[in-house]
Amino acid sequence: NAFAKNPLIAILRGLEPENALPVSDRLISAGFRIIEVPLNSPEPLGSIERIAQRHGAQAIVGAGTVLTVKQVNAVANAGGRIIVSPNMDPDVGRAAIQRGLYWCPGVMTPSEAFAALDLGASVLKFFPAEMVPPSAIAALRAVLPRDALIAAVGGITPDTLASYHAVGGITP
Repeated sequence: NAFAKNPLIAILRGLEPENALPVSDRLISAGFRIIEVPLNSPEPLGSIERIAQRHGAQAIVGAGTVLTVKQVNAVANAGGRIIVSPNMDPDVGRAAIQRGLYWCPGVMTPSEAFAALDLGASVLKFFPAEMVPPSAIAALRAVLPRDALIAAVGGITPDTLASYHAVGGITP
């Protein structure tokens, strides 16, 4: 499992397609196994396609800021295998799962987290993490299923990474 190899997600916001391969080559060399190109980047589907063609056997490549079913389908058609959203939209989740993709919805509350898991979320993205401190992640961890994968995203810095990891905010 890519998360077990490296629980960090490389989020390539603003990536230009001509930089997709050199950047992804370095990330793969550094051990990253999940690469996200947000859809609000320049020509994101072209970048996803290039990265997936070169590194799809070694890494899970896909898109972030996925807000619609149409976008899910476009990412899948470009070779993406993970759908990351800032919100928990059941239609987006169902579309991703029907296409056989990993779905990583943005959640902030226990209700959103449990609803996402019930729909089949692969990873729960606590976003923006700067609004969900490590103490809140620890409290949520106490009630979530033990095997639920969590990624705290947004506002994580080198100084706060260890505290999120310690409470299970960056799993495994």
